[in-house]
Amino acid sequence: MEQPNKFYIESLSDGDSDFEKKLIEIIKKEFPEEKIVYQNNVSRKKNTLTAENVHKLKHKISIFGLEQGYRTAVEFENNLREGSYELKDEFEAILLTITNYLQKL
Repeated sequence: MEQPNKFYIESLSDGDSDFEKKLIEIIKKEFPEEKIVYQNNVSRKKNTLTAENVHKLKHKISIFGLEQGYRTAVEFENNLREGSYELKDEFEAILLTITNYLQKL
């Protein structure tokens, strides 16, 4: 499985460590909140809301350089809009990987 990295964040910050730290702190705050909302909606089978949650989370997936993870999120989002939960387990594995990574930052 792909591993998250800070390459994109570092390129955005262009050497500004304060900016990098602020961006990481924002993600550390938002990601768990967005993940909880996703989990609540998926458990209630609210496909449209869950697809919107996946849409938001996929941008954080891309920020951490998870290209395959991003593609999985896009596909899962489309599946949800069609009423399918195919790729749910794969998507949730990506969320867990990011959660673990954020705890180390």
